[in-house]
Amino acid sequence: MARNRTYPNAASVALYPTWLAVIVIYIGTMVWSVTLSFTNSALFPSWKFVGFEQYEKLFATSKWLASLQNVVVLGVLYVIGCLVLGSLLAAALDRKVRFESAFRTIFLYPYAMSFVVTGLIWQWMMNPTLGIQASMHAIGWESFTFDLLVHRETAIYGVVLAGLWQGAGLVMVIVLAGMRGIEEEQWRAAQIDGIPVWRIYVSIILPQLGSALASAGLLLAMGVIRTYDLIVAMTNGGPGNATEVPAKFIMDNMFQRQNLGLAAAGATVLVLSVVAAAAPFRYALYMRTKRQGGK
Repeated sequence: MARNRTYPNAASVALYPTWLAVIVIYIGTMVWSVTLSFTNSALFPSWKFVGFEQYEKLFATSKWLASLQNVVVLGVLYVIGCLVLGSLLAAALDRKVRFESAFRTIFLYPYAMSFVVTGLIWQWMMNPTLGIQASMHAIGWESFTFDLLVHRETAIYGVVLAGLWQGAGLVMVIVLAGMRGIEEEQWRAAQIDGIPVWRIYVSIILPQLGSALASAGLLLAMGVIRTYDLIVAMTNGGPGNATEVPAKFIMDNMFQRQNLGLAAAGATVLVLSVVAAAAPFRYALYMRTKRQGGK
């Protein structure tokens, strides 16, 4: 009589290489970076531990402090701006306008472009001698200015503007999908009651899009924390330190200044920032799912 044998699930076996990659590549390199942040590593890794010396040096560096300030400004304006603009675009397309597919493609197209291309495009457009400002002056509008990247006070807002142009389309798609999932009967009932369209969106539709907005906000926030290529393409951190961001500070110390320990300390702080940014969103989604499952 044949014995009953328990074989591992085929799907679980298929996931073993993925789990191995996660453990070795992601978790392993993370542990390696954190370990290096406690050493005096320079051009090559060193095993001479110096405690929190690299972190003390990191937070005593004005360039790092400026990068933290810039990423906060960039993150707040970029995330909120994309959520607002993307939601407005989604609401406009949700009214089933003509050529909706064409508009949806146009609004989403910038997100398909790399940040390098986006940065170069907006760098050219904000160039006072070549871009939009020069074109306006050429047709006689001498008072027109569009040179945000030239001045320290406004350079970060130029980066935000370029980011909004690229990121709003992603929010539009996510929010529009959420709107299309809402039952049509709610619209009919609200219209029978004579509620204005804008009030329907604010009071009825948006409260049901919490998960969609949270997901979009999480993606945007994580993108801001690791922003590097957009800054390098547009300003390279200038003028001065006006647009310096943590990711660029880390890359500069790792590959140009050969200060591996300081770069690893910055990377560790950046990872903790990602966790801090992601945790509230994930907790909110978990609690929402738990409440819905309990009903």
